[in-house]
Amino acid sequence: MRRLALAALAVFLVAGAAQAESHKPAAPQLLDLRIDNSSTPFAGDSSLLTTVSPNDDDFRDVAQVHFLLKARATVTMDVTRTVKAPQVVYTLTESFEAGSHTMVWTPLEDQRPRTYLIRMTVVDQNGRRAVYGSPNAFVGRHPRGPVVRIQGIDAGFARPNYAPGQVAALHIATDEPSLELKFFQSGPEKVVTYADNQFAGIDTGQPPIEIAMKQYRSKPRTITVRIPNVPSGLYYASLTGPDGRVGYAPFVVRPTVLGATSRVLVVLPTNTWQAYNFQDVDGNGYGDTWYAGPPNGAVNLSRTYIARGVPPRFYRYDLPFLHWLYWSGKSAEFISDSDFDLIPNGDELAQDYDLIVFEGHEEYVSTHEYDDIERFRDLGGNLMFLSANNFFWKVKEEGRVLRKVGQWRVAGRPEARLIGVQYRANDDGQKQGVFTVQNAAATPWLWDGTGLTDGSTFGQFVGGYGIEIDSTTPDSPPGTVVVAQIPDLLGPGITAQMSYYETPEGAKVFAAGALDFGGSSTFWPVKRMLDNLWARLSVP
Repeated sequence: MRRLALAALAVFLVAGAAQAESHKPAAPQLLDLRIDNSSTPFAGDSSLLTTVSPNDDDFRDVAQVHFLLKARATVTMDVTRTVKAPQVVYTLTESFEAGSHTMVWTPLEDQRPRTYLIRMTVVDQNGRRAVYGSPNAFVGRHPRGPVVRIQGIDAGFARPNYAPGQVAALHIATDEPSLELKFFQSGPEKVVTYADNQFAGIDTGQPPIEIAMKQYRSKPRTITVRIPNVPSGLYYASLTGPDGRVGYAPFVVRPTVLGATSRVLVVLPTNTWQAYNFQDVDGNGYGDTWYAGPPNGAVNLSRTYIARGVPPRFYRYDLPFLHWLYWSGKSAEFISDSDFDLIPNGDELAQDYDLIVFEGHEEYVSTHEYDDIERFRDLGGNLMFLSANNFFWKVKEEGRVLRKVGQWRVAGRPEARLIGVQYRANDDGQKQGVFTVQNAAATPWLWDGTGLTDGSTFGQFVGGYGIEIDSTTPDSPPGTVVVAQIPDLLGPGITAQMSYYETPEGAKVFAAGALDFGGSSTFWPVKRMLDNLWARLSVP
């Protein structure tokens, strides 16, 4: 009887709770939520995605958010720039009576091209609220908010790498009526760039190409262009519209024959560039990269870069090395990460090159690339790593899509075994430190002409080093020497270490140990250290 009474009581309580829930006042709603640009939609636009190109030509200059209220409420429209979480760039709050309403965002002409998620917050007279627009990349778990795609001259090549004279596909999306395309080489220019959305380079001398776009103001266009017959290096197409707007499309020109013009090979970290690219192709408000957070697990290597086409962090991490290389009269050949698919094995690399330089953040590498570089080292090839957190993630390229497989160290191939050091920690650059020289007698050639000895420090003039740091481990090759370090940079015992080792087969391997070391390539004493490294490692 007691069990029956308890069961009856439970049924009564559940029924009561359900009845109370059914009488609970509902949260306010934005009915028929939709967005448009008050003009012609661009291909791919939908009820919650609109394309705006704010260049003051009265064509797609504004974003209009429409909705219906059943009762009086206050509505806040937050225009956000999303990375892992929304960052507000514009806010508008208005009170409305019941009925249909419109809120407008007029972006400034210099608003950076990318998608912007509009988070709509509605609060009724009783303080109840509802939010439309996901707070993270799990957009399917939250009410959808409208998205605005700010369009500039969005251009990108179908591949990151080409041979001289090869025909390439170039994807373009813009409302410009026409474009002028010119080719430039990045690196030799005697201009220092301080913005992440600008390229400066040397004109290759090719005649300008005029591109008609009037019929493509509402849809993307793909054209074919012939890559100039130029030396191996990093190049970009500059596309300029009649109103002065510009977009860039970078590409790597590989050597026609490996090792034909130089015994030094520079690898540009195109996989990492795309991993850090927050271009939002599907228009859900979050970048199509794992850095935006789950559920993103892949990056498309054919996407345009959001900063007018310039790869992420290029001017800080990569460009200074290119300047040092060309300004000091050095010679090298260049490939992208994708070019490793065309190199059969490390034996071929060892036959063609004495030194391979990873000038930037080489975090994402395929099995084939890892195998080739390890074999190159085992055959006596020299390696130079000018960043940190290299060869950390194992990736697989399927078509033009890159997917993370797992960490190399977990797969039984710790990075330190190849590089000498491996990723230890990061703090997103909150704390930077200076290197202190140690064991100078073990590598006197490295410090030649710098005036540095044991206990000397360097890095003060560039604000220090860090962001992500490497350290030696028990897997570091025998004889690995820590030549400089930043003690306890990110906490007790969490030290950035610069290393060097040689193998019985004659390989010489240098690793900087800090993410932004290569970014100081043109500053003293780093430029002298690079001269010394080049002199020692660029010969067998």
